[in-house]
Amino acid sequence: MSTTETTESKTTDGPDGPADSVALYDVDHPAPVIEPPRKRTAKTPKASRGNFEMQTWLFMRLSGIVLVVLVLGHLLIQLVLDGGVSKVGFAFVAGRWASPFWQVWDLLMLWLAMLHGANGLRTVINDYAERDNTRFWLKMLLYAATVFTVLLGTLVIFTFDPNIR
Repeated sequence: MSTTETTESKTTDGPDGPADSVALYDVDHPAPVIEPPRKRTAKTPKASRGNFEMQTWLFMRLSGIVLVVLVLGHLLIQLVLDGGVSKVGFAFVAGRWASPFWQVWDLLMLWLAMLHGANGLRTVINDYAERDNTRFWLKMLLYAATVFTVLLGTLVIFTFDPNIR
């Protein structure tokens, strides 16, 4: 019995019917080629992108852990220990932001939440925007909105005046 006869005689039933269990693909019948979702072009960055993506991946994990602590601490203090939402008002915020501790706490929450969300949305834009021009402008809009929100929020936290009339 030859090897050709052996491989042809050993078949099993697969989901699509009978299939050769020993050699599905060979030189005459190669495996199908799966195209990448977006082909590399001459403009596509090569090695520098991998390190940046790894750093953003790590940032997402670390900022997520810190955000869980900051947000749960914020909710515990605001809703449980300080008497609930009914106590929150202008005087309450003025009293909290008089302390540098609470300014830094809220600033960290703002910065990490905005950067974490912007990085996640940047990933979604990279995945779903097919045209380079569309991807570029969506990311520029995202970056502008993120910078505006972070700067405005930081300005409000540090220039808050409880004596405003």
